Amino acid sequence: MKMLLALLVAAAVPAGAQTILKVEGAPKPLALDAAALWAMPRAAATQNFDGKPVRCEGVWLTDVLAAAGAPGGEQLRGAAQRTVVVAIASDGYRVAFTLGELDRAFGKGKVLVADRCEGAPLAGAGPLRIVVEGDARGGRALRNLTALRLVELP
Repeated sequence: MKMLLALLVAAAVPAGAQTILKVEGAPKPLALDAAALWAMPRAAATQNFDGKPVRCEGVWLTDVLAAAGAPGGEQLRGAAQRTVVVAIASDGYRVAFTLGELDRAFGKGKVLVADRCEGAPLAGAGPLRIVVEGDARGGRALRNLTALRLVELP
């Protein structure tokens, strides 16, 4: 039910609402504002930053992709196995994940689109960041996330 609400909110974003995350190249491209993301199922993940564990909250990347119509589960076959999700920061920094590594039935990748860390909104790293639970280093913990782009590799 929350997923349906999130889709309805995303589709009916008022003219004054600011888009904080775009999902491009998906079957149902999205322009999400903070309220639409907040309406999605909430989750938490911990990642080491500068040698200390930091607990962040937000939405699983797989839930954002599902809202955009990206294949998952049993649909993850053929061309879908060649699909890469490129996370793009406002400064142009990019990291990539395959749909297979993100899917709970295939991989173990728990990737969070975080809007809060240690109970507070992101300061200087936001409004969104990628948090990859289990990564020993923070190279894929992209700050200032603005877009997700699905790309099918040849």
